[in-house]
Amino acid sequence: MDGTTDAPDGADPADPPAPAAFDGLDILDIVPDGDLLLDVTFDTSASTLRAARKVTKPRPGQKTTAPVLKPRTRLGYRVRLASLRDNSAYFARLLSDTRFAEARAIEARLQELSLAGVAPSSAPAVSLPVVQIHEDDDATRSAFQSASFADLLRILHRVQPTAPSSPKGAVTLHALAVLAVLADRFDCTPIVSRYVTALKFKWPATQTRPASRDDGGPALSRAAEESLRQKILVAWLLDQPPRLLAATRELVMYGSRRWSLVGSEEDGGDEGEVVAAWWDLPDEIEAELHYRRGRVLETLASVQRHFLRLYVGRERQCKMGYDSSASCDSFHLGEMVRFFASRDLLSLEADFAASFSPTPYPFSEEGTGTGGSLTRDYATTDLAHLLAVLRQCPAYQLDRHHTGCGLRPRLLPVLDFVQAMLAAGAVAVSRQAWKADRRGASWLSSSSSSAMGNGGGVGGDTGGTKGDGGKRVFKFTRGLATDQRLRYEGAMAADRMARELFTADEWDWTAEDREDSRGVEFGRTAFVGFGR
Repeated sequence: MDGTTDAPDGADPADPPAPAAFDGLDILDIVPDGDLLLDVTFDTSASTLRAARKVTKPRPGQKTTAPVLKPRTRLGYRVRLASLRDNSAYFARLLSDTRFAEARAIEARLQELSLAGVAPSSAPAVSLPVVQIHEDDDATRSAFQSASFADLLRILHRVQPTAPSSPKGAVTLHALAVLAVLADRFDCTPIVSRYVTALKFKWPATQTRPASRDDGGPALSRAAEESLRQKILVAWLLDQPPRLLAATRELVMYGSRRWSLVGSEEDGGDEGEVVAAWWDLPDEIEAELHYRRGRVLETLASVQRHFLRLYVGRERQCKMGYDSSASCDSFHLGEMVRFFASRDLLSLEADFAASFSPTPYPFSEEGTGTGGSLTRDYATTDLAHLLAVLRQCPAYQLDRHHTGCGLRPRLLPVLDFVQAMLAAGAVAVSRQAWKADRRGASWLSSSSSSAMGNGGGVGGDTGGTKGDGGKRVFKFTRGLATDQRLRYEGAMAADRMARELFTADEWDWTAEDREDSRGVEFGRTAFVGFGR
């Protein structure tokens, strides 16, 4: 909704609304002295009805009766015209602008009542002007839209319900999400936002499934992810900035089945089935969160790629000085390969065979892929778990003299730094920044600008520099590893550094150890998302 005078959805400026058939129409008084009747038809899809019947089905032994659900429900709502106009830009245009047939019909009917000496507030409902509205469940996938719509009207009339209506009669996150979608549909989010704030709703914590031997760590069930996505939608539409920050960061950390290359049995349904609004977050938030998670995965993948290249290169990595040994490097290379492969973080294949089994990457329009078969889909792997797995790198040594050699002493400071950057606010979406300057706040937009040669904000006294061909190269140094300013969550320096880290084109994790970090590429990283 942008506040223009275009026709609202479902409004026809040319034809007057058809007269309402009041036979058998149930009328709900939002206010008893209302001067307008809304005749609303709610259509519910078959898939939504099936899901709702499962939720409302009484358990064995319960004496409650499941509500009767119909594919089409028609209800009348007695409302006050002034309240709708004052609190909803949608109704203000529809009911006041005489270019629309609805506004002309209301004006004519009120004149008839005035000539007859009848006050609209005391007239029977069948004598009031009527506006017809049609609602489907495409955005909400809810079988109880009539109750949610009644709650919305009560809020517009400041007759606030004690809790949004839900099948079980208690306030739920799903009910708030449906209410937020309706508030956006009828352009009345400010007053609904104030209601939700005053409600002091206790937002549920995100629940993860316990880790098992096969699933790669804790993960979100479909129901848990749906709740998390509902938090994001409600926080975005109803102006809850702290909630949006926390929820978007959680979705980036936990991932989403919507971003998976392989469908889950838990999802069910058809691939082309319409989903609720929270499964495709609005205003480009869905694509942005998907991209941010992909950039974090690519950054983590670059760590092990970097060290594998070092140990297969010509430059000696052993720290024994004049007594450095090629056998030490070979030993640690073998240990690295075995460790990464045993944790499904590395897959090995011949390069000349890779072109025959490409794995398409979802962001690539060409579908070029990574060139190898993934051992696991990392779209729903917890990033914190992935960091914990990398921290399990063993501290083996060739013999008792090679105490400073190997991957672990060099890897742990890098992982500490990445973890600190994940704790910064940069990986989450800020509502204020996204509203004020979406292009400037978007990682996806900055990546497009960088590809066209517009820079990208890397440089200065931070870890970012320009490499060959204008690529953004992030160089990790001891100064960054020991900078205590980067350890404070929400610090401006940490947020800027996190963005430079995760949006870089290349990473040099041992910039102070050598002049040139180029080596021979070895193997393929299983969770690479953005290519090399």
